[in-house]
Amino acid sequence: MEAHTHVINDEISLLIREATAEDAPAIIRYLDEVSGESDYLAFGPGELGISEGEERKMLQQFHDSVNQLCLVGVIDERIVSLMTFSAGQRPRTRHSGEFGMSVGQSHWGLGIGTMLVDALIHWANATDIIKKINLRVRTDNHRAIILYEKRGFKIEGTMRKELFVDGEYFDYHWMGLEL
Repeated sequence: MEAHTHVINDEISLLIREATAEDAPAIIRYLDEVSGESDYLAFGPGELGISEGEERKMLQQFHDSVNQLCLVGVIDERIVSLMTFSAGQRPRTRHSGEFGMSVGQSHWGLGIGTMLVDALIHWANATDIIKKINLRVRTDNHRAIILYEKRGFKIEGTMRKELFVDGEYFDYHWMGLEL
């Protein structure tokens, strides 16, 4: 995927690009940081459990695959957002995959999530392989649901008690976009 620079509010320059294996240490630092900023993520502080070597290997696999993608959003040489998309490896499932995304709290409300989703959709259309993009989102994450619906995603189902945070269960919507 070709890197793109976006100017936010006439002052912030956001670079969205494919992650490389060399980004592994910065991505781990970023994920450690965001794990404590939001209860909407599937992991909390100290739960990531991945080494730098494992992250490097994973990033290389994303890079080498025709139907997987890992994007970073970078401002002032610092990762402020991350998106991963993984599709199936077998012929029957390689056209469909799921993405996950996060934006650091200090950069919420700037439209970075929308830019990442747009980049993913553009990339998926260009692959000539991906025909369906899926995601899971907590049912109470209204801002995210609105973003996904504006980009054409539809709620396809609800999974009960999918996340357990601070003694409370939360439901997920399963959403999909057919390309």
